[in-house]
Amino acid sequence: MEKYSLSKWGFDHTSKICVLTGAGISADSGVKTFRDAGGLWEGHHIEDVATPEGFYKDPTLVIDFYNQRRKQLVEVEPNPAHEALARLEKKLGEDKCLIVTQNVDDLHERGGSRNIIHMHGELRKLRCMDDDSHIIEFSESQNQDTHCPKCSAKMRPHIVWFGEIPFEMDKIEKSISDCTHFVFIGTSSLVYPAAGYKNMAKHCGAKVLNINLSVDRADLDTHYYIEGRAKVAVSEWVDELLDYL
Repeated sequence: MEKYSLSKWGFDHTSKICVLTGAGISADSGVKTFRDAGGLWEGHHIEDVATPEGFYKDPTLVIDFYNQRRKQLVEVEPNPAHEALARLEKKLGEDKCLIVTQNVDDLHERGGSRNIIHMHGELRKLRCMDDDSHIIEFSESQNQDTHCPKCSAKMRPHIVWFGEIPFEMDKIEKSISDCTHFVFIGTSSLVYPAAGYKNMAKHCGAKVLNINLSVDRADLDTHYYIEGRAKVAVSEWVDELLDYL
């Protein structure tokens, strides 16, 4: 892996880019990272609030947990990294720029991006427990009386919990195999399936770039790196790319 330079990036108007984002890009907006050094998420054990078993054991606890996470979204705003990716999408067009995010917040949308896949779900949506095609926008506080408007069944947070399959895997993998450039931002890229995407992109011929606060320079699946906070590094990278285009 070597330090990124625009001349080696080889980007032009025919290029297709796929961007994978993780907790690091939202952390720069004040969103708390997934879990602390003790393995707890907002003081809770992961298995209690982020697994199907935890939900069935104590749905009130889990519902309240996600209500609190949803409320926190009104306290944060998109940062320059979110806004920069939106500018890149606008320049290239949605057909040539896809964001795949591991984050469940809506900061990419609020930053202006449109072509987004939330592989781990979205805080501001609920999903029917009888028919998973029934998904509704939801920004309030859920309770035990919140039922599906289409079939009256109970609803759950539209979140992918541990042990569940991320959303739109086929679409993600096709986009990665078709892209010419793959960038992962603010994610360690160590947890599968997302951890396998850089390897997939490289083997399909894409140039792979890691933009992170801390970079593993021995990573054999990555060609280039930019080290720094997302809100600064991504904004500077996109600005230089747009000036070139």
